Amino acid sequence: MPGKKTTRSDRLLKVLDRYRETVVIMHNNPDPDAMAAGWALRLLVHQRLKKPVRLLGRGPILRAENIQFVKLLKPPIDLVDELVSDEGMATVLVDCSASSVNHLLGGQAPPVAVIDHHEAKGNGVRTAYRDIRPNVTASASIAVEYMREQGMKPNAELATALVYAIRTEMIGANTELSQLDHSALQWLSGRAAYDVLSEIENPPLPRYYYEELLLGLDSVLVYEDSAVCFLPRITAAEVVGEMADLLVRCDALQCVLCGARVGDDLLLSARSKGDDRTALKLLDVALGKLGYFGGHIHRAGGKVSISAIGKDLDELQRVIRKRWLVACGSTSRRGRRLVRRKEITKRR
Repeated sequence: MPGKKTTRSDRLLKVLDRYRETVVIMHNNPDPDAMAAGWALRLLVHQRLKKPVRLLGRGPILRAENIQFVKLLKPPIDLVDELVSDEGMATVLVDCSASSVNHLLGGQAPPVAVIDHHEAKGNGVRTAYRDIRPNVTASASIAVEYMREQGMKPNAELATALVYAIRTEMIGANTELSQLDHSALQWLSGRAAYDVLSEIENPPLPRYYYEELLLGLDSVLVYEDSAVCFLPRITAAEVVGEMADLLVRCDALQCVLCGARVGDDLLLSARSKGDDRTALKLLDVALGKLGYFGGHIHRAGGKVSISAIGKDLDELQRVIRKRWLVACGSTSRRGRRLVRRKEITKRR
């Protein structure tokens, strides 16, 4: 009689069982996909291996929807400034790349395992377990597959978190759901609390959100069908991505790059619509060796250390803008305002 087929989750658990404890690590400023997938993995390890397991991230959670997510669902996450590891601790990266620096390991120490759905440049870090599926919309869908393989069922809070994670990644990635995503949503549909989901999707917004939205719109320069927006001020890192998400919805734009300074870093978010000029390809040209980037085909992000580059912020922005326009194939070097107050008042 043939034995039971070994699943991905079986292989992951076998690797983690060699260690005293497991730490599941999300990317900095974790989003719903990182939190939901990490939550599911934490439950998986705790229930199947009966060993200590923590879910860690770094940096504040500031986007309104994400704050509401944490407030209502209460995922078991801890936000810390650093991680002190030892040989008895298994580190599992979820929803981020081993070669990136936007997590507690910082690209310095190799993790034991990586579970992710992003495409990233330079994934040559050796790990004992790796499950990276760029064709899947959300890391949460991979985590759901693991739960199903192990015969586990989420409670209403975790199910709601997983549904929201898949939905937000689907909208942000501007792509169709894979078969695994469809299967995960169908399996979760009777378990999630959709009234809570609605509260998360429509959170209260602080006044500064509208102030920064106004400043952002006033900073957008359009070059044919591409746009560049370097925001003069932001309260939260997530604002860069939110502005890019808003701008790419403009019917006249195909490619969008937004950026803002946060501490000593220039954070960037790229968005695209077509298959020829994808966000990842455009960022590859725009950044080159200046910094790090990764993400989805049509939705990607990057980071450049300003001090390490040896340029002031204005000069760095000029270099990246020029490279971005070359990558987009724009012949225009003189941008025009997306929104002009004088033109708007003249129309009335």
